[in-house]
Amino acid sequence: MSHQNSQGGENNFRRPPTGPSVAPPRIPLHQPPPPPVHPPRRKPHFWTVAIFVLLVSGVCIRAYRDLSHPEAWDYWKDQYVSSSMTFTPIAKVDLDGAAHGRRALQVSGTIGPAAAKLFRDRLDQLNLTAGDMILLSSPGGNLNQAVIMGEIIRSRGLVTAVGSADASGRIKPAYCASACVLVYAGGKTRFGVLGSALGVHRFVTTRPVDDPVAEAQRISGAVLGYMTKMGVSSSVVEAMSETREIRWLSPKQALAMNLVTDPLGKP
Repeated sequence: MSHQNSQGGENNFRRPPTGPSVAPPRIPLHQPPPPPVHPPRRKPHFWTVAIFVLLVSGVCIRAYRDLSHPEAWDYWKDQYVSSSMTFTPIAKVDLDGAAHGRRALQVSGTIGPAAAKLFRDRLDQLNLTAGDMILLSSPGGNLNQAVIMGEIIRSRGLVTAVGSADASGRIKPAYCASACVLVYAGGKTRFGVLGSALGVHRFVTTRPVDDPVAEAQRISGAVLGYMTKMGVSSSVVEAMSETREIRWLSPKQALAMNLVTDPLGKP
């Protein structure tokens, strides 16, 4: 082999140290790359699919049963779809000098089935502390939820007043009737806003019961126990029992019943 052939061979061959020259494989310049190799798909096992379907069906059936009760559906709707109450924070309220600088939460609207939970969540978000105010403006609503809201107010040392606040924080008169009065009674101090009104009436159940008289007595006893616990005179329950229509208490009556503990104007 000539020297030139030896030199040209170095361009086309690799010369391993222990063997003959080996030519590299020729790769076409324009050949597309081989398609990627995917691992074979595993078909889902029949029993896996069957168990998944059964689990989903069980959850759906349970949810349907729970929401098929009117109370459960009303609670779900009130909490997640359209709440019957609105909760508006007020940075500083001015209650004729008696509550100047207090933070407040304005609570207005009908007391719905989920009102207590929504109320508690809002208080936690605002981090209201003892001495801060709950402003009420409501025609009433769910009795049980009202009791729970009153208990929450008392446990946190909040004060209550009936009214609504404008942009400057000054409180304007409003009214609080029926179950709203129980929420108002939860205040450690209960301010009487001049021009605002408190209305009471006899509570009755709206669901069918075997003995309506016994149920009415049970409700009256529960309301009496709650009002007594909150420091309100039992005479307020007597005023409630007199009529199924709203009876608006005069400032003197509300003060005599100890429902109002701090009147801002002369009754």
